[in-house]
Order: sequence, then C-alpha cells, then structure tokens
Amino acid sequence: MSKDTTAHITPQTTLTPALRAWEIYLEDQGSSPHTVVAFLGDLRLLSSYLPPDKKLGDISLVDLNNFLRWMENERNIPCSPKTLARRITSIKSFFRWLHEGGAIAVNVAEKVVQKSVKSPLPDVLSPANVEAILETAHNALHSEKPDTRAYTLFTLLLHTGLKKGECANLSPNHVHLDAPEGPLIFVRYASPQNRYKERKIPVPQSWVEAYQAYRKEYTLGDELFPWSARMLEYIIEGLGNDAGLEKRVSFSMCRWTSALIDWRAGVPHTKIRQKLGISEVQWNEVSHKLLSLSLQIDKEETQTKYGIVHN
Repeated sequence: MSKDTTAHITPQTTLTPALRAWEIYLEDQGSSPHTVVAFLGDLRLLSSYLPPDKKLGDISLVDLNNFLRWMENERNIPCSPKTLARRITSIKSFFRWLHEGGAIAVNVAEKVVQKSVKSPLPDVLSPANVEAILETAHNALHSEKPDTRAYTLFTLLLHTGLKKGECANLSPNHVHLDAPEGPLIFVRYASPQNRYKERKIPVPQSWVEAYQAYRKEYTLGDELFPWSARMLEYIIEGLGNDAGLEKRVSFSMCRWTSALIDWRAGVPHTKIRQKLGISEVQWNEVSHKLLSLSLQIDKEETQTKYGIVHN
C-alpha cells in the first residue's frame, strides 16, 4: 500500500481527520459505497466513544476491547453478532491501514479477537435437482404448445447467478450476442451509487439458441422478461413443482447453485465474485459457505456411492 494517503497522519493525529483520509483511501481502492458507509460508521462510533482529543498513538488494545464490550453489553442499543463481527473487521482494517502506511508504529487492533458469525447454509439445487428441472424445461420446448420462457429464464439464472431484481430489470439491449469476447449479459444499474455492481457475464451458445427461439415466441419491448418479478418467481417455482422437487425453487436458490457449480468446476474465485457482483468483504462469507456446500455434496455423493443411509 502506498504511504501517500497516510503521509500527513502521525501518532499525534486524532481519529476524525484520520477517518477522512481512510474514506479517500477506500474510495480510491474501489470499495463499494455500502462498504465505505458501514466501515466509516463503525469507526465514527469508536470516535464518539473515545475522548475527542484522543491521539491515534494513545489508543490501546484495552481501549478497543472496552469499546467492543460497551457496544455489545452496555450501550443499550441491540448489537447483533453479525454487526459486532463487521465492526471488529472495520477496526482491524482501519488500524492495519494506519500501521502499513507508517502512521502508527504498532497495530494495536491486531490482537482484537475476531468473532465469526455462523449463519445457516443457503439451500441449493443438487446436481440431480438441476438435471430434473432442465429435463422438465426442455420437455416444455417440445410440447404441443411449446414454451421457451421457462427454459430461457432458468438457464439464464443457472449460467449467470443473477438476482431477482437484476433479472427483472434486464432489457434486450443488455444481451450482447456479438460481443468480441463472446455472447454476454451486461448487468447495468441506473443509480450511480450501484455502478460498482455492473458487470459483463458470459453465456454459452446453448443459451443463445434458447434466447433466439424465445424472442421469436414473445414480442419484447424494453424488458427482457415483460412480467412482474412475482410472476417470474412463479415460473421458477412451477418448474420445480413440475420436476417433482419437494423444495421450493427460488431465485436465491438458483443464484447460490450457479456459484456452487462454478466453485466445484474450479473457476477462479475472483471470477465467481465478479460474476455475483459482490465486494471482497461479502465474498469472505460467501466463499466459506460455498466451501461448506461443496464439502456437503462430496459427503452425500460418497454416501450414495457406498450405499450409506442415515435414518
């Protein structure tokens, strides 16, 4: 890290001006607006807890632990385990930045104990589930009344991992079939504060063929899927029902399944993160869940292979 952003900060600097410099650094690094707001909010809370004239060089590990204890037990404002874990991450990131930039001699936050939060693993489609849904959707393409909509929608989610809102906001103009790097979906956002989520996601030729048939069947205007988000949910859920699945298929389930397929195929983690449009901070939790889900599938496949059944 360059020391330029901390050049004017010394152990005698107070938190407020140091936080202004850190904000500039985070923005220069391309951190998402949500990450910047969350990190700065956490450190401003620390600033309000400590004496206003407290110098960076005078902040100790005891000060930080007392702050976290106050915030968790004595502030009289609920602090969830997830929020506490994020605030610890914010503190560690800030003091590591100060130390690496030469603003302080010792990283006093290094020994702050990080508290992990174990949230439930997301529900995903097993390989057998995916195969069953694809077969059901494919059969709909060749029925007496062919319907390309369900197949096009489901395979798009499987290949791209799009969120429901992103999918509902797609336009035919976002489908670039003749891009130099190959067919892709350009996920765009109207709001400037969400521009960091914009990304280009490749799609295979099999989806291009389905999409071209879909365009012949439906008259499209400004929307790639001219139905409400709730209707799109019904379409996905209906595919699962028709395929005989007991679980309710959802956009979130398809998104996690898409990421898990990439993970198990050995796709570089940076590419998976970029495809999902999430920050490095978010990826930390997502990657742990993908690892756990992959290990879970390995275990189930091994049990099936050897005929192990647990009642």
